[in-house]
Amino acid sequence: MSEADVIQKTVKPITIADLKRDLSAFGVKPGMVIMVHSSLSSIGWVNGGAVAVIQALEDVLGPQGTLVMPAHSGDLSDPAEWSNPPVPEDWKEPIRQTMPAFDRNLTPTRGVGKIPETFRNQAGVIRSNHPQVSCAAWGKLAVEITRDHSLDFGQGENSPLAKVYQHQGWVLLIGVGHEKNTSLHLAEFLADFPGKREIRQGAPILVDGKRRWVQIKEIEEHSEDDFEEIGAAYRAAGGKVREGKIGQAESLLIPQRELIDFAVDWMKSQRSFV
Repeated sequence: MSEADVIQKTVKPITIADLKRDLSAFGVKPGMVIMVHSSLSSIGWVNGGAVAVIQALEDVLGPQGTLVMPAHSGDLSDPAEWSNPPVPEDWKEPIRQTMPAFDRNLTPTRGVGKIPETFRNQAGVIRSNHPQVSCAAWGKLAVEITRDHSLDFGQGENSPLAKVYQHQGWVLLIGVGHEKNTSLHLAEFLADFPGKREIRQGAPILVDGKRRWVQIKEIEEHSEDDFEEIGAAYRAAGGKVREGKIGQAESLLIPQRELIDFAVDWMKSQRSFV
């Protein structure tokens, strides 16, 4: 959506004060640990854009709170797996040989939106060390949540997602649905369902200061085809879901642990990829 389109859909400029009021009314409180997925354009025309959204979140959470966002860079992967868009067959090996290694400070995010890309560049924000599914965090628990991010099973038990789970964190979806809710990938790791299998993915990293193309163990993801169904089932089962608007964006605030525990059971009984 163009900026002109966003302006046309916005009643009045949305300010940091507006966002703070909406977040507080929504249930975001000082000291919370929150994993945020977002669409900036869905909020409406924000005076200050992504910076204003980030400042509002940090102001409401306060110095005892922790803000976490995805900082994924899925393009640091094997070009043989690329489909959107694919590349010619004779490009694939040269790409593998020359792709720059993951750099926490330099490598941009891909596919997670403008707010996370702005956030990961903020002074004081720490990014976990994973070439494809890193997370960025600010606040009291930022170091703990981002440290020791496992290369294998990057959204599993040694991931920032699992640290948010351990600290009874929340998921905040701003203008996006559960298809963007990466916490459900932790449920995939934890659940035992028919057809679940381990795969290998390639990525370039630095090992002892030298670029290396490495193989990473991962659980095969079946995209996010059933994530919306899981979210709807959780709500129907009486799960804690706070609904409201942040700016003009339809938003959800959900306790992450409760959602993941529900999703694990749901996947065990409903999923089958045999």
